[in-house]
Amino acid sequence: MSRAPVAIIGYGNPSRGDDALGPLLLERLGQSQDIDPRQYESVTDFQLQIEHVTDLEQRDLLLFIDASVSARPPFEFSRLTPQRDHSYSSHSLSPATLLSVYQDVYKIAPPPAYLLTIPGYLFELGQPLSQRAAEHLEQAVSFVEELLQHPQRRFWESKIRS
Repeated sequence: MSRAPVAIIGYGNPSRGDDALGPLLLERLGQSQDIDPRQYESVTDFQLQIEHVTDLEQRDLLLFIDASVSARPPFEFSRLTPQRDHSYSSHSLSPATLLSVYQDVYKIAPPPAYLLTIPGYLFELGQPLSQRAAEHLEQAVSFVEELLQHPQRRFWESKIRS
């Protein structure tokens, strides 16, 4: 059985206000009429863990989506490279460390990987999504739909903005 060419991993805690931006974006993509659902597979979780390395196998492109306290509005889109950081020994991993684990496990370079960070402002338990984060989410959804309409590395590289 073949896998979808693109894996999108949206992570964050839906109970913590703007931390829900990654999972919310994936939820919105699932409702989109503008993209072919066979083009991508979405994975949602509270945080990245070593087990997610299996979600990266047999892909052409990878996209990680997360909320950020430091991203510039409306979002930032950057290329990821494998790199071990302090998260390697933690129960949650950074995307770059997960790519490094992929290299260690499979003994090959991971597929081209990208990070979409959406600015968040409210992260307290029980908070709703802030109005500003909701506005950024709308723009990020449109951006990811465009990426999925052109699932080629060259196109994605042309869209890098940080």
